[in-house]
Amino acid sequence: MSVSPALPSVSPVAPPTQAELLDFVRRTAADAELIDSLPLDPEGRTWVRLEGPGGSEAWLIGWPPGTGTGWHDHAESVGAFITAAGELKENSLAARLPADGWKTLELSDDVDRERRLPAGKGRSFGQHHVHEVLNESSDTHAISVHAYYPPLPQIRRYSRTGQTLRLEHVERPEDWQ
Repeated sequence: MSVSPALPSVSPVAPPTQAELLDFVRRTAADAELIDSLPLDPEGRTWVRLEGPGGSEAWLIGWPPGTGTGWHDHAESVGAFITAAGELKENSLAARLPADGWKTLELSDDVDRERRLPAGKGRSFGQHHVHEVLNESSDTHAISVHAYYPPLPQIRRYSRTGQTLRLEHVERPEDWQ
């Protein structure tokens, strides 16, 4: 009788959690040399792709005064971001939107949330989180660190008039890389 050697067990690597992504963006934002290395453009946002934990997608982003993202979501990705310099404002919706199959939604009056995120403050979020991020300063750049898992499959862009949210278009990774 022959005995075969036992094969080593291979455990799959768990995807990063929202808490792990938030920890990553905090540690990255504390790297003053990295933050200072980001080239800042007075006219438009600048970004550099970073290596995120566990196969996540991460970005270092510079925000000139008066710039913002517009309303959007990150599809099935969870994420986290933190302000490393300056201050950002996040407007978000406290409502889960349908993933697909709609073009226009009427929002209830109680869904709006606003967060001020000065340097050192950040947050994590789940799938289909709809928000806009703004640098409302008239004279100071802001810098932030973002991480998403899985890497962004798409970003859905919205317009908003009052309580009406309208899906305008869908961006794919090739549109922003």
